[in-house]
Amino acid sequence: MNKQHNCDVLIIGSGAAGLTLALHLAKNSDVVVLSKALVNAGSTFFAQGGIAAVFDENDSIAAHVNDTLIAGAGLCDQEVVQYTAENARACLEWLIGQGVDFDQEEDANGELRYHLTREGGHSHRRILHSADATGQAIQTTLVDQVKNHSRIRIFERYNAVDLVCEPIDNTQTTEKKCIGAYIWNRNNERVERIFAKKTILATGGASKVYQYTSNPDVASGDGIAMAWRAGCRVANMEFNQFHPTCLFHPDAGNFLLTEALRGEGAILRRPDGSRFMPSFDERAELAPRDIVARAIDFEMKRLGADCMYLDISHKSAEFIKQHFPNIYEKTKSLGIDMTKQPMPVVPAAHYTCGGVMINKQSRTDIDNLYAIGEVAYTGLHGANRMASNSLLECLVFARAAALDIEQNIDHQELVKDLPAWDESRVINSDEEVVIQHNWHELRLFMWDYVGIVRTTKRLERALHRVELLQKEMDDYYQNFRVSNNLLELRNLVQVAELIIRCAMERKESRGLHYTLDHPELSETATATVLVPKS
Repeated sequence: MNKQHNCDVLIIGSGAAGLTLALHLAKNSDVVVLSKALVNAGSTFFAQGGIAAVFDENDSIAAHVNDTLIAGAGLCDQEVVQYTAENARACLEWLIGQGVDFDQEEDANGELRYHLTREGGHSHRRILHSADATGQAIQTTLVDQVKNHSRIRIFERYNAVDLVCEPIDNTQTTEKKCIGAYIWNRNNERVERIFAKKTILATGGASKVYQYTSNPDVASGDGIAMAWRAGCRVANMEFNQFHPTCLFHPDAGNFLLTEALRGEGAILRRPDGSRFMPSFDERAELAPRDIVARAIDFEMKRLGADCMYLDISHKSAEFIKQHFPNIYEKTKSLGIDMTKQPMPVVPAAHYTCGGVMINKQSRTDIDNLYAIGEVAYTGLHGANRMASNSLLECLVFARAAALDIEQNIDHQELVKDLPAWDESRVINSDEEVVIQHNWHELRLFMWDYVGIVRTTKRLERALHRVELLQKEMDDYYQNFRVSNNLLELRNLVQVAELIIRCAMERKESRGLHYTLDHPELSETATATVLVPKS
């Protein structure tokens, strides 16, 4: 019999969204936080830029809302944008209360105030940050708080395999509720069960589906795939944000060069040193990310160049080292002195704007199942996420979920035994090479066919390939014991299909979805919603 754990609340994911929710709920509930790798391995830790909120007296919530709507290319949910902007400052003040140390500066009267930077799409300086390692400051602070809380347990190195659902009592409908999940203990390679009265997906995005990504290895779309298999709708999966400026160096890994560099005056240049962004958009380097990424991609293909260059060397060395210490040290270790020379850059898959559909309380289509953070589709980002709204979304919707769960959780509910995990008819795999081959093929054709610029034929080819991979993965999954690579590839193949299907349904170019076959904008803006078969 598989081991069963029990809790009030199961949070699958240990980034800013999941840990924020855990701290909100642990006052009255026993919480388990599931972390696929070590607790700091998610995307939050690597976020450089910051969090958007109105702290400047010259700024306004209306301006934040308007900037977000413009960046979203007409596809944002205006009520959600308004709700998020209105709650931004309170959520940031909660984070500051937890101990996050945002950068400060002296004003004209010698009093300290938060240093606010500006990024693409923003009309004002409204980005709170901790140097150029904001995510690290947030993640380490929240982890410290969570580890010291007596009612929160962290399960490190545990993969969620699938959600466990059952029909809602006393109904004749097909509606169901989530009662927990099957989880794979990577430490002893055993599948276990966990019962929970409320389950929350906080698993992040799916950028690992692409060959080049700024994301850590854990960003494999697990929550989106699990929710889809359980019966949840997903939306807007065609909108994958490609960060314009990933460092192009064989030893750089997936190192990101924050948008705050361009906010502080960095210029994009061709290999010959000439500037090109003013030719693409009047906002130049401060245009939204989709425009900047397409411009870089266009110039690279036009010139046959491996990369473009990001140059902030016209600023003083003191300024650069003060505002971007981590980037300075990283590039210096690779032989690039950003105070004296430009940095080579390429676009890379960065953020999943679509996801599991939720309401304003973070509820999914399945009772007792919530989704928060990048895994969720809230309507905030529309067709393109504005810089530094992502960590904000994590905080705002974690709090919204917490309020709803606190009002609706039944602490008297009895623990249920979940169905046992049956692996009596599977064996250990002796063909791991199959997974590795499929893994590389998937990421390569997604980059080539479903990348920054798309066509109908490319999408058709991608769908054909992904359907073949799905058949292979289903056969493999039924015959062999689970492993980390198998679970992640199974989820990535599913998410790839959802991305392709959404992209094929959108017969226009809007925001992050750009297709040569439909370059114009449709008169009406509608979300792309996929409904799973019953």
